[in-house]
Amino acid sequence: MNRLLNRTLGTQRWWVTRILVLPLHLLVFAVVTFFLVRAIPGDPVLAVTDGDITPEQYEAVKESLGLNGSIPEQLARHIGNVATFDLGDAMVSGRPVLEEFGSRLPSTLELVFLALLSVGIFSLFASALIVFRPKNPVSRVLFVYARTAGAVPEFVWGVAAIFLFYATLHWAPAPLGRVAGRMRMPETVTGFPLLDALIEGNTRAAVSMIEHLVLPIAVLTIAQSALLTKVLVSGLQEATSAAPTRFRIASGAPRSAVVTSMYRRAAPPAVTIVGQMTGNLVGGAVIIEALFGLGGMGQYAVDAINSKDIVAIQGFLIVISVLTLLVFLLIDVATMALDCRRRPGAAGVAL
Repeated sequence: MNRLLNRTLGTQRWWVTRILVLPLHLLVFAVVTFFLVRAIPGDPVLAVTDGDITPEQYEAVKESLGLNGSIPEQLARHIGNVATFDLGDAMVSGRPVLEEFGSRLPSTLELVFLALLSVGIFSLFASALIVFRPKNPVSRVLFVYARTAGAVPEFVWGVAAIFLFYATLHWAPAPLGRVAGRMRMPETVTGFPLLDALIEGNTRAAVSMIEHLVLPIAVLTIAQSALLTKVLVSGLQEATSAAPTRFRIASGAPRSAVVTSMYRRAAPPAVTIVGQMTGNLVGGAVIIEALFGLGGMGQYAVDAINSKDIVAIQGFLIVISVLTLLVFLLIDVATMALDCRRRPGAAGVAL
């Protein structure tokens, strides 16, 4: 029995070890976040109180913010709080940080998911056009675009899009929220605004949200699709001359089967890029949300930085770090599931 258990654990070590080291990675991020926040210049106590307090009040506020005691004591307290999912209360609003995130994070994740879906669809079609229709004028433009690989950041595309489509052409709605004017937001069911509007049957709110999300999603898609398209094109070009592809063509396999096989062989590096891109989209979405007035984590982060709310900033960094680590874990496992040669100790294994 023990031998069978050990053998099972040995064969599954490639994903079990990834999960086991996740708490260690979270600990490292918690420590790094602690010191990053405390490197911010200025006194957070004076920032939140405007300096108009007595020495006794100063010490009381300092204690309430967890800034009393030595640095090792503060660090130990911080790690303990993170381990118990206690991120403290925001200095400005006084509400628990986790409660603030619970109401804002789904909006950001909704934008990230829709942008990731848009990036995936665009990259699949663009890579197919470049590889299978190389002489097409559109293919040549897309090939040049793919070679830029994210040379222009999201906020530059965002400012340009607002200037062109809202300020000049008046095609896009004002970048002042998720819905138009005084339109009522849907009741919270899942926390994802667009999904809640559809569940509620509030068609007007859903249509308005889509209109307000088209431009931000297009900006994120343009900024992020180049790298994924480039990787897919490289993988497809390599798969074109691969022995399995030549065998399928020689055996008379349908074109769809040949193309599917080529995409499968190009998938592992593309999946890795998707993981990296998801982290980039989370960061990019925060900037885009603030730029387009969508609320969510973007506006929360900007407000926390402006008010020097170290509790909110610290909580924001930890939550974003956790999300990024979870995404990388899922992508790492998915990549090794698609290609067993990428698993530890599997060097030289053939597909």
